[in-house]
Amino acid sequence: MAAFTAQDVKALREKTGCGMMDCKKALTQADGDMDKAIDFLREQGLAKQAKKASRIAAEGVAYATTTDDNKVGVVIEVNAETDFVAKNDSFMDFVKACANTVIKENPADVEALLALKADGSDQTVAEMLQEKVLTIGENIQIRRFERMEGACVAYVHAGGKIGVLVNFDTDLDAANADFVAYGKDVAMQIAALNTLYLNRNEVPAEVIEHEKEVMRQQVINEGKPEAIADKIVMGKINKYYKENCLVDQEFVKDNKLTVAQYTKNTAKDLGGNIDIKRFVRFEKGEGIEKRQDDFAAEVASMVK
Repeated sequence: MAAFTAQDVKALREKTGCGMMDCKKALTQADGDMDKAIDFLREQGLAKQAKKASRIAAEGVAYATTTDDNKVGVVIEVNAETDFVAKNDSFMDFVKACANTVIKENPADVEALLALKADGSDQTVAEMLQEKVLTIGENIQIRRFERMEGACVAYVHAGGKIGVLVNFDTDLDAANADFVAYGKDVAMQIAALNTLYLNRNEVPAEVIEHEKEVMRQQVINEGKPEAIADKIVMGKINKYYKENCLVDQEFVKDNKLTVAQYTKNTAKDLGGNIDIKRFVRFEKGEGIEKRQDDFAAEVASMVK
């Protein structure tokens, strides 16, 4: 019989967060040696991670945060298999540790992030990830992140469905409450309208040419003469800019203003200068093909 007690199982569970049965199995394998049992659980985590890696992870969270002075920010997406995981404190602690590590260490990419010591831990991010796979029991993947320096404001929408980080060029204090409130308004605008570009200069030429071709054909199909089609298309292109370029959009809280006008008014009120420099909007699971469960087939297979 293995040389361990129920208290040892409890202690291992508290150290690792793993399930009771997993801890008991680990102590049995390690003949009661706590350190070896922890190593065993980590190895199991790596094995489970490899086994689950092929399973689709399109849920999880998009998360954004900044330093206390709002001078460095990050937006990150970490995926899991089910939407329940986003409500798991252990999972969210991992997401926040990843974000804080990106803020402090500025890794080049996800691979570099995985190799770093996680913020507030002696483990690497990769080791911490392995443990989360073991304790949570799902495929978990750090998908992407963006880090910005300078005045930043972060916004998380709908409990992690969308994360937005906006970067500003300003001579104002980035931690000023009024400036942060303004920045949140801009970030919420981006989240709500799925804004694609900052301004007209950012719209790729090929996108505009494609839009023109589609719009021109629509106008002709509506029976308008080809001679005036181009003029009508130019009007439609201006509308496209106003719908898709942040500074040209109607401000959602006051449609008498554009976002550019709202920014100018805020800068004047606060006694400084504000320019929106760039933004990143991550939507959880966008572009990932989600699993389609055939519930009827699953039930049928169970009763065979």
